Order: sequence, then C-alpha cells, then structure tokens
Amino acid sequence: MFLGIPKRALIIVAILAGVGLIYVMGTDKRPSEGATGGGSSGCRVTVTADVLNVRAAPDPRAEIVGKFNQNAETAAQVEVQNGFRKIADNKWAKTEYLKPVNGATC
Repeated sequence: MFLGIPKRALIIVAILAGVGLIYVMGTDKRPSEGATGGGSSGCRVTVTADVLNVRAAPDPRAEIVGKFNQNAETAAQVEVQNGFRKIADNKWAKTEYLKPVNGATC
C-alpha cells in the first residue's frame, strides 16, 4: 500500500491515465499528419470546439476523416471555402471553431 491506497488501484489508475494521454495526444495530431505545405503559409490555428470534425471536403455532409479535441493546435492553410478552412489535402475544418494563434498569418 502507498499512502493508504492499495497497489492494485494505483496500477489501474496509472494504466488508465496512460491510455487516456496516448488517446488525447494521438487525436490532436491525427488530422494534420501528412499535411503538405500546411505550415508554409504561417497559418496556425487553435480548436475552440469540444471536438471538431475534420472533413474530406469543404461541405458539412462530406466524410469525416479526423477529429481535433479542444485547444489542439495545428498548421492550416489560408484557403477558406464555404465556411471551411483547408488544413491539408482533403482535410477541412469549420472556420467558426478555429482561432488563429497569436502572430499567425491566416
């Protein structure tokens, strides 16, 4: 026992925390992986929604190809169509849930 907490409970909490951390880190990066030229424009954005869907096209009915959690930061492009900002090739996110980071040229 450590501080009155059974060893088994500490192990379970540590495993759950590790899995949660890996999940959060992975979902923040997944939509922007493989972005070609995304950062060359100097445009970086932060997600303001709890969870933001990344779509294959600038259309609310387009296939969801990734997700960002709130406060995730990613490179983006200056191109905006139909209320969506281009994140990378075939990756678009609703502009109303993206806030340019300080100093970004979006």
